[in-house]
Amino acid sequence: MGETAELEKNDHKVEKKDEHVDEKKKEGENVKEENIGEEKSKDKKEKKKKDKETKNKEDKEDGTSKEKKKTNPEDPVKLRAKLEKLNTKIQALNLKREEILTLIQQAETNAPIPTQ
Repeated sequence: MGETAELEKNDHKVEKKDEHVDEKKKEGENVKEENIGEEKSKDKKEKKKKDKETKNKEDKEDGTSKEKKKTNPEDPVKLRAKLEKLNTKIQALNLKREEILTLIQQAETNAPIPTQ
């Protein structure tokens, strides 16, 4: 009977060792998968960077770029339209400014004087 108990203990130890080895293998696989994922993301980043560089080179060669194209200064109709658009925006901002100033004045006159 003592022999079977020892064999069961040894079997239990062997099973634990097998589990430990399996865990190490899994950890190794996870590390490999993470490394593969990192390499893929690095490759993607490098590819995007190269794509941008080639696009910028092509744009420079073509003369087109991301900069806004300026209107021809000789076209007064377009320039007047831009000026009107800016004027309407300025007027709206001035109205908001005046409203805020009046609110500030009301708040200052209605606010209780802080005591020290």
